[in-house]
Amino acid sequence: MLDLILVPGLLCDHAVWTHQAKTLQANIIIPDHGSLDSIPAMADAIIEKAPPRFVLIGHSMGGRVAFQVFRKARERVIGIGLFDTAAGPRRENEEVGRNELLEIARGRGMRAMGEMWVERMVHPDRLSDPPLIDAILDMIERRSADIFAAQIRALLNRPDATSLLPQIRCPALVLCGRQDAWSNLGEHEKMAAAIAHSRLVVIEDCGHMSTMERPADVTAAMRDWITSL
Repeated sequence: MLDLILVPGLLCDHAVWTHQAKTLQANIIIPDHGSLDSIPAMADAIIEKAPPRFVLIGHSMGGRVAFQVFRKARERVIGIGLFDTAAGPRRENEEVGRNELLEIARGRGMRAMGEMWVERMVHPDRLSDPPLIDAILDMIERRSADIFAAQIRALLNRPDATSLLPQIRCPALVLCGRQDAWSNLGEHEKMAAAIAHSRLVVIEDCGHMSTMERPADVTAAMRDWITSL
């Protein structure tokens, strides 16, 4: 059976991959970044426990981690999926925005921070979807402010993976929500254009949290791609 590593993003855990883990016919591995505070350290932890050969898919910050896993162990990666992510270094003023959210988390709690954070993370129409929003907020609340701080440090010091894109020769699935306000479609089009054997999939009526917002559509895209490997 295929070994499939699904890498969660910032403050995310197994819940972000619930539908995919239940539906796909594969040996599913979902890493937990814990308190690791660098993208390379997260990648090393995955490589250490990974099977000899595997398919690797990362969502959001997990895509950043996936780049580093590929950089360090490319001969073991059968295929790579990059979901709602980007390859470049930190953006201008990114540190200010992330630290503002961290202060809210420390002062008012993780759920209160999540209520603000989620407004940009999902399609606007889904903000009035209690089951979805509660699932995201519950996931965030399972993390502590110290873990949030560690993951922010990891993101702010992330390696620039832009030059890595042309080196990816295995099949790649580049996927995002059309209305992703955090990692926009244009970024994904650039990544797909730079990777030789890539497939670009756009999930309609969907924001940044694609695997939870449109789980069936994302799973279908993953299944179709995996069967082509």
